[in-house]
Amino acid sequence: MHNPHIVIDAANVTLTLGRGAEQVEILRGVDLKVVKGESVALLGPSGSGKSSLMAVLSGLERATGGSIMIAGADFTRLNEDELARARRGRIGIVLQAFHLLPTMTARENVAVPLELAGENDAFPIAERELEAVGLGHRLTHYPAQLSGGEQQRVAIARATAPKPDLLFADEPTGNLDGKTGAAILDLLFARQKETGATLLVITHDPALAKRCDRILEMHDGRIVSDRRVAA
Repeated sequence: MHNPHIVIDAANVTLTLGRGAEQVEILRGVDLKVVKGESVALLGPSGSGKSSLMAVLSGLERATGGSIMIAGADFTRLNEDELARARRGRIGIVLQAFHLLPTMTARENVAVPLELAGENDAFPIAERELEAVGLGHRLTHYPAQLSGGEQQRVAIARATAPKPDLLFADEPTGNLDGKTGAAILDLLFARQKETGATLLVITHDPALAKRCDRILEMHDGRIVSDRRVAA
């Protein structure tokens, strides 16, 4: 019986890449439960499996073994097309590299994924989301005309516009200076609270981790520590 309050329910998740003698175990039996609305920081050295865990939880990579339920969808049983459909509306992703389409305006970058998800009012929604991240005056600008911080704001608007259950962020301030990064984090947490999303953020920044409800530490493909942040 699925508990609707549990948005991530992962059990004994493994990920092995390569074949035969070349096989590398990336994830070695990860168990994780996250409830709706929680913010969780994922820490650990490079190569510990953080980005791989995010990839399998977001449906971008298929786990080799174990079970993954995301917002009520069984990600381990879905094929590629079904995974792509299941991600829509359930998951928003913000990465270190902004991944905006260079030939599209800020408004189009936010609206097009909404259109693909079948939203009829994609452009008005995109405008509202860009206003919410402080870019109402930049709707028709192209990524090359925006600063790094502005591009990341567009990426956050794009990720949160469909009101996803889950928001994943992988080093979202990695390409930004300290002051801009701090403003982006304020925005990310504000949008999370406004939309009621669950946030999972990969970071090297202890100050960012402390802003979350829980801190997970990964080492060598396993979660080695899971602690609540004292309020």
